[in-house]
Amino acid sequence: MDPTVHSDADHIDEASLRPRALDEFVGQRELKEHLDIVLGAAKQRGQAADHILLAGPPGLGKTTMAGIVAAEMGVGFHVTSGPALERAGDLAAILTKLQESDVLFIDEIHRLSRSVEEILYPAMEDFQIDIVVGKGPAASSIRLSLPRFTLIGATTRTGMITGPLRDRFGLVARLDFYDDEELRSIVERAAGILDVPLRGDSAEQIARRSRGTPRIANRLLRRVRYFAEVRGNGVVDPATADEALRVFGVDAIGLDKVDRAILNALCERFGGGPVGLTTLAIAVGEQPETVEDVYEPFLIQQGLIARTPRGRVAMDAAWRHLSSP
Repeated sequence: MDPTVHSDADHIDEASLRPRALDEFVGQRELKEHLDIVLGAAKQRGQAADHILLAGPPGLGKTTMAGIVAAEMGVGFHVTSGPALERAGDLAAILTKLQESDVLFIDEIHRLSRSVEEILYPAMEDFQIDIVVGKGPAASSIRLSLPRFTLIGATTRTGMITGPLRDRFGLVARLDFYDDEELRSIVERAAGILDVPLRGDSAEQIARRSRGTPRIANRLLRRVRYFAEVRGNGVVDPATADEALRVFGVDAIGLDKVDRAILNALCERFGGGPVGLTTLAIAVGEQPETVEDVYEPFLIQQGLIARTPRGRVAMDAAWRHLSSP
């Protein structure tokens, strides 16, 4: 097969992995029920849906859910992020281009600057913004009316959302980690889209090692697929899946190289803790924010480590996991 053609087809397939409707979205049953009611009420009124804040660890489907809201409402979908909106004018430029009932998605909304956040308040509440024209004594303020729109914010750090901003969202929801059965369904759906032949319990094996996260499940499926194509016959059976994940450094419960480095540092270098986040992050060569937001939630959920006022400590399960073959 021509590698260029394969790459193009692969890109198209992977872009289609995101579900496009609520009934295609696996998991998050409570959130889907709430959204079904909120969006149904908005459609009946013929108005934009309430503003929505989605919180939770990375990879659980916050961006996908925002896209589904826009698709269910049949409106435009505009995407930006907190760090990209450096000045109030950046946000004003986006807001003034919105059409009636459009969805504006702001990822990492907790990283908005104070000046941008203050512009957002009247936009969310009154659908108006004040723009300052000119400088010095000649400066004047112009109030612009905006179409009614839906703001969807996503955050991995709910505690960093200011009270005034949080209070302006009509629906605040948290996405939870997925169970193995939900992840198995996600793997099987993705395998069907990517045309990956799965045999036996290979989907279950991938699901069990996906850390409760659909993004990781899809990533592991692609790695297993590549392994099967290069070192096998293209068919993913349980033995192939197990060998592929072993080669890529993913262990039986889904821990990767960095996860194990965190446990090793905590247990062996620091005697089980307690140890501060910054010290632990330096020991494994990662940023403190990455350790806290990406790795710790799953390690804590699995009962491997705990956060205490004095720092991170290793639990008995961490010692057992490190000593297991």
